[in-house]
Amino acid sequence: MDSIRQMQKDTLYKAIESMSNEETAEKIVCRETEIIGEQGNEEWVNSTMSRLEKQFDAATVKEIRMKCQCGYGIDERLELLKDLLASSSNLEEFAGMQKAQEAGLFYRDGSLYLKFGFCPCPMLMDVKKLDTMTWCQCTAGYSKVLFEKAFGCQVEVELLKSIKAGDDICLMRILPEITTW
Repeated sequence: MDSIRQMQKDTLYKAIESMSNEETAEKIVCRETEIIGEQGNEEWVNSTMSRLEKQFDAATVKEIRMKCQCGYGIDERLELLKDLLASSSNLEEFAGMQKAQEAGLFYRDGSLYLKFGFCPCPMLMDVKKLDTMTWCQCTAGYSKVLFEKAFGCQVEVELLKSIKAGDDICLMRILPEITTW
């Protein structure tokens, strides 16, 4: 079995179990019962997210998926954000810097946004289309952890668009408790 999928299954299993129990986690993830290689990533992701959405309300689904972020490259991204913070005094200055814009950050109408012109998820490399944006909530969780570490405060992240769910970009609104530092 693909090691990325196994890691994702284990992470998802633990997140579901923390919100419910082992039986529910097993029923949704099918960690032990799935025949190896039976489903491709696209089929597995879509069918697993469907089971998750049927079991829990939307807020709980989002919370579970946000706990599933992998942490790939977070240290280098955190270093970039801290460098940008040191050279700015508010969110607009922060997002207006060239390095910030190159990283996909921008500021509009009092909010900070992060966009990608590609899907950053290694699990979805060979996935053409997701049925919903549920899987992508892990990216919102990753961004929440990253920006909370950088800003040193609570941050709300809202997933607005997903390439794999049919949008032209991946887009998140980042809302920190502070706007100046």
